[in-house]
Amino acid sequence: MESRERPEKLTLIQLIPNMMTIAAICAGLTAIRFGVQGNYETAVKLILLAAVLDGLDGRIARYLNSDSKMGAELDSLADFLNFGVAPGVLLYFWALTDMPRLGWMAVLVYSVCCVLRLARFNVSRSETTGDSAYFEGFPSPAGAMLVMLPMFASFAFGTGPVLPDLLMAPYMAAIGLLMISRIPTWSFKKSRIPRVNVSYFLVGFATVGAAVLLYPWEALVVLCLAYLATVCWMLVGRKRLGKRED
Repeated sequence: MESRERPEKLTLIQLIPNMMTIAAICAGLTAIRFGVQGNYETAVKLILLAAVLDGLDGRIARYLNSDSKMGAELDSLADFLNFGVAPGVLLYFWALTDMPRLGWMAVLVYSVCCVLRLARFNVSRSETTGDSAYFEGFPSPAGAMLVMLPMFASFAFGTGPVLPDLLMAPYMAAIGLLMISRIPTWSFKKSRIPRVNVSYFLVGFATVGAAVLLYPWEALVVLCLAYLATVCWMLVGRKRLGKRED
C-alpha cells in the first residue's frame, strides 16, 4: 500500500493570527450594524479596534512562523471590509442621507479605490523583493482614518458634521483617489530608530498612547493632521531633491 502523508497539523497558538483577522472582520461588520442604528461612536471604535488587530496579526504570524497564503488573502479581504466598506457606510448614514445619490456615489468611489489600492499592493508585494520605506498612495488603514476625520472632529468638539454635505461627498472621493495615487507615503513598518533615540521614541509613544486613552477623539484628530503633514513634508522634500538633481 502506498503511504500517504498526514496533513500538517497546526497548534492553536499558530492559529492566533487568523483568529485575530476573523475578529477584525467581525468588528467591521458589527461597526456597520451600529452605524445603521445610529450609534456612530461605538461603530468608529470598532473600526479602530479592527485597525489595531490588522496591525498585529501579520507580525504575530511571522513571529509564530504561521504565515500562509490563506492568511494573506484573508487579511486583504478583512482590510477591504474594515477600511473600504465600513468607513464609507458609516459616513453615508452619518452625514450623507440628505443627498443619497451623490453621497452613495462618493461611497462607491471610495470603496472601489480602496479595493484597487489593496489589489495593487498585493501585486507589487508578490513581484518585488525590496524593502522599500515608502508606499505608493495612502495605505488603506490611513485612508480609513482620514476619511473618518470629520467624525473624529465632530466627536471631539461636540458638533454636527464639520463639513457641509456638498463638501463631505467630494472629500470622501478625494481620499479614495489619494489611495490609488502615486504619492509617496511613509511606511511606518519599515522605519528604523537609531539606538540613541530609542528612549525618546518610547517616551513619545507613551505620551501618544496616554493621549489616545484620555482624549481619544482629539488625539485622533491631531494624529490624522500629523500624518497629512508628513505626506506634505515628503512631497516638498522630493521636489527639492528633484530640483537639485536637475
